[in-house]
Amino acid sequence: MVTRKAPHKEIEDDPGADVRLEMAVLAADGEDGVEASGIEVERDETSYSYRTLELLAEREPQSELFFLLGADMAAGLASWREPARVLELAKLGVVPRPGVGLGAVSSALERLGAADRAEIIDMPLCGASSTTVRQRAREGKPLRHLVPDPVVRVIAERELYR
Repeated sequence: MVTRKAPHKEIEDDPGADVRLEMAVLAADGEDGVEASGIEVERDETSYSYRTLELLAEREPQSELFFLLGADMAAGLASWREPARVLELAKLGVVPRPGVGLGAVSSALERLGAADRAEIIDMPLCGASSTTVRQRAREGKPLRHLVPDPVVRVIAERELYR
């Protein structure tokens, strides 16, 4: 999911939502069960997760929604716009992140009355993030194994994030 306008941060050297969507499509290409979505890029408004989930629920009313996010984001869910609506519309899949204890996630969800609305995704810790990718690109460091090869090529060919 690619945002047009993130509510919480501005990306330095942002190549724009259309280019980020192009990279997401390249990253998802050929991956079973994975699809890049431009639903947020299509709207010219700040992207809030609750609103995106509402739109997805309207488009696919028979589908059960799952919202995957890192433990760092899940631990701060209470500060989001309409966190109760997010939890009403989707179950959370929480991915462990370095430096964030899962106890912080559990506490945050308990405070929201949603301890039963999340599942920890059992996978190895991964320190890669979009911030890491942009920083490495800026420094001319290799990106292989952080993003799919077609995305590495787009970043290099267009000198993105430099």
